[in-house]
Amino acid sequence: MNLKVIKTETEYNQALERLEEIFDAKPGTAEGDELEVLSILIDQYESEHHSIALPDPIEAIKFRMEQLGLQQKDLVEIIGFKSRVSEVMNYKRKLTLEMIRSIHKSLNIPTNVLVQEY
Repeated sequence: MNLKVIKTETEYNQALERLEEIFDAKPGTAEGDELEVLSILIDQYESEHHSIALPDPIEAIKFRMEQLGLQQKDLVEIIGFKSRVSEVMNYKRKLTLEMIRSIHKSLNIPTNVLVQEY
């Protein structure tokens, strides 16, 4: 077991290959320990070099609505008037703090997604 901080894309790919080789290692064994440490090193490298941007707030709302089988009219209870919902969903009106709180509570969308500029 020769583990070190992953600094390059080549080292990252080698680490992924090794992870695949020992993926079924039993906990408490040498390979199990290597698997655990290697997973942490890969996760750290991915966090720094392969980060995924947060989704657009309105697209996140649309996605969550689709997951829940909701229609735009269902947002009236959450956001307010039908015209306000339409304006928000068509990017004509920004989300207010009150709307963000309500959407977060009702649709369980993280606030850090909803507060982004769009």
